Amino acid sequence: MEAARTLGRALAKAGIGLVYGGGALGLMGETARACLAAGGHVTGIIPEFLIREEIMLEGVSELVVTANMHERKMAMFEASSGFCALPGGIGTLEELVEVATWAQLGQHVKPIIVANIGGYWDPLMELFDHMDGEGFFKSSTRVRIDAVDDAAQIVPMFEKRLKIRRQPDWTPDKLAKRI
Repeated sequence: MEAARTLGRALAKAGIGLVYGGGALGLMGETARACLAAGGHVTGIIPEFLIREEIMLEGVSELVVTANMHERKMAMFEASSGFCALPGGIGTLEELVEVATWAQLGQHVKPIIVANIGGYWDPLMELFDHMDGEGFFKSSTRVRIDAVDDAAQIVPMFEKRLKIRRQPDWTPDKLAKRI
């Protein structure tokens, strides 16, 4: 939980908006509350059915309600300049693998960072290395996923990656510091 609060405060301090799933529970709810408390901008994107199932965080800067999970993920993707996975469950894993797959398929070059707090994501990173060793990644299709061990390293890593990426059709508004 402290790592989530650290991330939320760091985002606000850096002027980087948080785009997340809109819930009040778990690490992302804690990140959102910390970001808001520090004066940051938080966009919650939640599918309509989860409003009834999950406690939605009240007081976000912007709330987007989608019809379903597919629309939610696409809206989150489009509103984000990069992705960070804190320790989480199967939904977090699914979203992380999906944005990595899209990067592998050349659909984006947005930074992907895992907050490897306490080595949480080590087994996944080992699996990726195993897949590579078994020949399921070509060097041209290996997706760059940066792992940081400390939540305080997330924002500097995003800023570093956002400065070095290039795509010919990007305009300043597409490079807005929104995560």
